[in-house]
Amino acid sequence: MVKARRWCDESTEQLEGEVKNLRDELFNIRNDLAINHKLEKSHMIKATRKDIARILTILTQRAKQ
Repeated sequence: MVKARRWCDESTEQLEGEVKNLRDELFNIRNDLAINHKLEKSHMIKATRKDIARILTILTQRAKQ
């Protein structure tokens, strides 16, 4: 989990790429859960979703300005 301040300095293209990477990571975590029926790091689903939401919030704020 990374604080939102880290992403404020990055460009919009970098943030969009980061969202794509995080969504791929989330897919892989959920896929691993579906296949193995257990996770070693179950907290990563929630943390990844929150990171995606943080980045999307920054992108929305930039779009409104």
